[in-house]
Amino acid sequence: MSTRSLNRVTLIGNLTRDPELKYTPQGTAICTFGLATNREWTDSSGQKQEGVEFHRIVAWGKLGELCSQLLVKGQKAFVEGRLQTRQWKTQDGSDRQVTEVVIEEMIALNTPKSSSGGYEPNYMPVVEPSKTEQVSPAEEVFSADAKGSSKDVNDEIPF
Repeated sequence: MSTRSLNRVTLIGNLTRDPELKYTPQGTAICTFGLATNREWTDSSGQKQEGVEFHRIVAWGKLGELCSQLLVKGQKAFVEGRLQTRQWKTQDGSDRQVTEVVIEEMIALNTPKSSSGGYEPNYMPVVEPSKTEQVSPAEEVFSADAKGSSKDVNDEIPF
């Protein structure tokens, strides 16, 4: 019997570069961008210290397309996903490896900066459900009920 494990990453940070969108030969979108997270602590001598971690973020499919449309360098974002390490050999035969956060969720936490340096006042991201999102039969029934006509609604209050 195997034991359960968990590979879950949740980050809130600032984009270090604009998202880069590419497509696989099969037409699947893949978006990559950098995210920086900060941390503060007090060392043994009582001095305040600061550190920065840089994370490579990867988003696939519709989420990748949305990331490329909604995010810009400097923007704060919430991402959630899993760690994945890839390994390969370069043309000269040396081994390479990279650890990435493959995200499944993303929330833009502030508006992108305008060209004048301030934030866009009327920016409102529109987040669409991904094509890969599966709808359960119960959700389909609920959705169908919610779309029912007004003549099906009983306006009488039972009290």
